[in-house]
Amino acid sequence: MGLSSVPATAVLLLLTAATTTVRLCAAQALVPGMMIFGDSVVDAGNNNRLPTLVRADFPPYGRDFPETHAPTGRFCNGKLATDYTDDDAVESLGLSSYPPPYLSEEAQSNNKSLLHGANFASGGAGYLDATAALSGAISLSRQLDYFREFQSRVAASAGGQRAAALTSGSIYLVSAGTSDYLQNYYVNPMLGATYTPDQFSDALMQPFTSFVENLYNLGARRIGVTSLPPTGCLPASVTLFGGGSGGCVERLNNDSLIFNRKLGAAANAVKQRHPDMKLVVFDIYQPLLDLVSNPTSAGFFESRRACCGTGTIETSVLCHQSAPGTCANATGYVFWDGFHPTDAANKVLADSLLLQGLQLI
Repeated sequence: MGLSSVPATAVLLLLTAATTTVRLCAAQALVPGMMIFGDSVVDAGNNNRLPTLVRADFPPYGRDFPETHAPTGRFCNGKLATDYTDDDAVESLGLSSYPPPYLSEEAQSNNKSLLHGANFASGGAGYLDATAALSGAISLSRQLDYFREFQSRVAASAGGQRAAALTSGSIYLVSAGTSDYLQNYYVNPMLGATYTPDQFSDALMQPFTSFVENLYNLGARRIGVTSLPPTGCLPASVTLFGGGSGGCVERLNNDSLIFNRKLGAAANAVKQRHPDMKLVVFDIYQPLLDLVSNPTSAGFFESRRACCGTGTIETSVLCHQSAPGTCANATGYVFWDGFHPTDAANKVLADSLLLQGLQLI
């Protein structure tokens, strides 16, 4: 019986029971940690340490981040969706902290900070290493190298047995693919001449499969992979590819749907080869499309224009403190900049991720 066939009240009861059980037995975490790989949607600050223009370590990024109200390197005004799922993990799964960016000073200088996982993601990364090279991001291949280094450091610090338990028991989240399209395929005439959109989606399945297989070979057993969002509804996409229509670019959304169908099939093929691995494809497409199409149902009033600057294209270095037009309060906006959701929208998306990810726990 799939999750969609379980009544909402039953799901809530299951979640409540699980949370109550963990609070009563706080010493026993349901998972020992989280490992995060991918792109700017989940980068918590690794790009701060890189010579790249794809960064968010300056205001107004981070202005609504709890307590500090300062930029962290997250491509958001506050928390990412993974921060919210981590919040629930901290409270409900028994973890004691968020996984730190692996390149952060904290993670590089203190092995103990890695005992609940790490974040290896880098804004601008894609399934193709060539995509990351365009912006100087950390490729997925290099993120895997850092993960191997991470494993060695944890083993040296806490012992091989704890390192193995952390590796096998942790939840892994992979978010990639959007940059392959928006920062590479759609703006690279050579790729456009070589591949149709359908062929390009096929070309991404091999690196996706290889990445998941490599994670498995390194000991990962609980992996969640996000689908593509409705890329044609991102404010920057509407500006660059919409021809002035102001609405979602349907051909880009169709490309996302094609990719997502193939991603699901490729994930099923991997699962068949490794029955001891839990692999879930998280649907980001529909929850974000729902927010864009009917924002008021979730308490938003603006889903076409982003908060930062003119709300049309600004992201990264274009979304700066002096960008004219930046909204004073982002809580009613679905998008913070031209490509990324607001803190408030990430909270809604995180709720969807948690429900979809129950089977990983």
